[in-house]
This record gives sequence, C-alpha cells and structure tokens, in this order.
Amino acid sequence: MPHDDFAKKENKFLWTDKCEESFQNLKQLLMTAPVLWIADPNGDFVICTDASKEGLGGVLLQNDHAIYYESKKLKDHKKNYPMHDLELAAIIYALKTWRHYLMGRNFLLKTDNMSLKYLFDQPDLNARQARWLDFLSEYHFELNNIKGKVNKVVDALSQ
Repeated sequence: MPHDDFAKKENKFLWTDKCEESFQNLKQLLMTAPVLWIADPNGDFVICTDASKEGLGGVLLQNDHAIYYESKKLKDHKKNYPMHDLELAAIIYALKTWRHYLMGRNFLLKTDNMSLKYLFDQPDLNARQARWLDFLSEYHFELNNIKGKVNKVVDALSQ
C-alpha cells in the first residue's frame, strides 16, 4: 500500500511480524549510545544524499559518525522530475539545511548519481538546474560517488 493511502480513513494498517521486527530493531538502535554525535565546528564534514520518487534525504557526518539526518517527502509535482534532478534536489536540500556548518569551508559530498559532476560543464541547462548551479557555486566541495544500489547513504557511513 503506498504511503499516501495510510491517511485515508477506510484503510486500516496491519501490524505484521515484519513491522514488529523492524520496530524492535529501530528501537534498539535509537537506545544504543551514541545515536548522533555533537558537531565539532572545526572538524571536516561529509554529506551523503539520496533521492527517490518518494522523497529526498541526507546525512551530515563527521569522523564517520552521523551528526544529523534530514529527509522530506516529495510534493506531487516534484515526483515528475527526472531522477537526475531529484538527486540534485536532495543535494540542494541538504546544503540549505546545513548551510551554517558548510559555508566558507571545504567538505566532501557523496551521492550515487555521478552524472552530477558533469553539471558544471553542461552548456544547456533548464531554468531549475541553472538556479541550482548558481546556488552550488557558493560552496566548496568535492563530489564523490557512493557505489551500490540499495541503502547507499547507510552504506556510506561505513566507508
């Protein structure tokens, strides 16, 4: 059942054994210290981002430890964006969210869409991409690829 269908009154949520197992696993992870670390303003930052047709997300890391997680559900009109633009939207969302940590410093940006590294060399951009490229020019980052197809952001934590 798609996520949007849960909000409808006539749909009932069925708590399965798989739901219980996932809940217990999540509860254990959240109760095990440290869940998140406190940012060191003088340390190096790494951002991992990912996008799907459902939402955008990112993790701010320092010394291989999560500092912040951030995600948001896509609005209906954004679900029509090409995957390349969604990946770029995830980066923009993460940079806006953690701007106060990232402005004026070098950081590493990890994503699973390496075509983004060619964005700066493309002669023809749509208006949205041009706006985002202008926004990205304010930051100093190195773009790296996260390999793999499943749980890319989570896997990046262990790299």
